[in-house]
Parts: sequence; C-alpha cells; structure tokens
Amino acid sequence: MLAWLCLTLGVAFSSALLPLISIEIFLVGLAMQEPSIPWLALGAVVAVGQVGGKLFYYYAARGQFHLPHWLHRRRRTGAPMTARRIRWQLRTKRLRGWVETLREKCHRHPHWMVGTYGISSVLGLPPFMATSVLAGMVRMSLSVFLGAGLVGRFIRFSAVAASPALFAGWIF
Repeated sequence: MLAWLCLTLGVAFSSALLPLISIEIFLVGLAMQEPSIPWLALGAVVAVGQVGGKLFYYYAARGQFHLPHWLHRRRRTGAPMTARRIRWQLRTKRLRGWVETLREKCHRHPHWMVGTYGISSVLGLPPFMATSVLAGMVRMSLSVFLGAGLVGRFIRFSAVAASPALFAGWIF
C-alpha cells in the first residue's frame, strides 16, 4: 500500500507541473484496482502532491523562483513587425488588460482572491493552475495558499477516490 501511495504522490506532483497528466483518471483507476487503499489516504496524498507542484507556479509568479533562460520571452530589436505578429499582439492585448485588471482587483480585495482560490481548489473552475499563478502575483500569504489549497484539494480528490466504490454500490 505504501508503494501505491508514493506512486500516487509522484503522479499528483507531476500532474500539477504538467497539466497533460490527468490525476483524476489515475486516481479512479487506482481506486478501482486497489480498493483496499483508504480513499481518505488517497485524497490526502494527492492534495499534498498537487499543492506541492503548484508551489513552483506560485513562487515563479511572486518572482522568488527564477525560470530558466530559455523560458523567458525574447525581445526582438530592429526586426520588422509582420502582419501575423501584429495580429497576435492585438489579440493578446485584451488578455493582458484583463489579467492586469484582475490583478488590481485582487490587490484591492484580498479576501476575494482567497475565496476564488479556495473554490478553484475544490471545483477546478476557474482553473487551479491559473488561480495558483494569480495567488503568487497578488502576493497571497504562503500559509493561506497552502491551507486553502490543501483543504480544497483534499475534499476534491477524496471524493474522486471514493467515487468508484460509491458507483459500484449503485450499479451492482
């Protein structure tokens, strides 16, 4: 059982860093395959892995964790602006303005950000990765980030881990 919990922690951490990995699918499959593992333990392990992985995004958004050079945007000096590049800048201008407005609102109303982050950690809407980055950008305290994230993710993934047994009872 300990080996499965360690593997689950690794998959949860990886899925927090790379959103291409679905921890929900892994968790449901594991809960169906190994029903002897307590669903509360699975929920706790996944919550720790998920929030631990999102700490990288949180610290990067705060500016305390510097990204590798190859991830930084390169500025083109002297290069002519192509029509494609101009269209891209116009499209992303609205998004950049929306993010800046949202950041400003979060600074003015810090409790709003805590609520949004907490709801996101349970429901996944707005996306948990986005709210993790936004929490770092608005300088949410680390204890609130960890507390709300761990509680919300624990609720979410405990329910996901318990769902195969719940549905098996309904079907059979």
